[in-house]
Amino acid sequence: QLQASGGGLVQAGGSLRLSCAASGCIFSNYNMGWFRQAPGKEREFVALISRSGAITSYADSVKGLFNISRDNAKNTVYLQTNSLKPEDTAVYYCAAGDSIVVSRRARSYDYWGQGTLVTVSS
Repeated sequence: QLQASGGGLVQAGGSLRLSCAASGCIFSNYNMGWFRQAPGKEREFVALISRSGAITSYADSVKGLFNISRDNAKNTVYLQTNSLKPEDTAVYYCAAGDSIVVSRRARSYDYWGQGTLVTVSS
């Protein structure tokens, strides 16, 4: 089970730290990803991190602004979102996948959290 939290309303230029806590699994066995879905749009990849944390990858739209990290001792993955823009407004989902290689494709993730809403005002 994945439980995402940390969303909220923030002004443009602000920051939020999203968290996703896992339970009922061996967290370190899973690659973790963050995806988002804006109103009227398809779900899109945001960032991923490998099992050990050694590999990270970001969508071009957030590279250099967002940072993904994980704490395997706490069974938690984080997404630090900085310099937020109104176009970052979306429901943010965390996901876990046990594929051999990391992937940006949603189909590579087996378990999904319920999402946390991030709203950025202009």
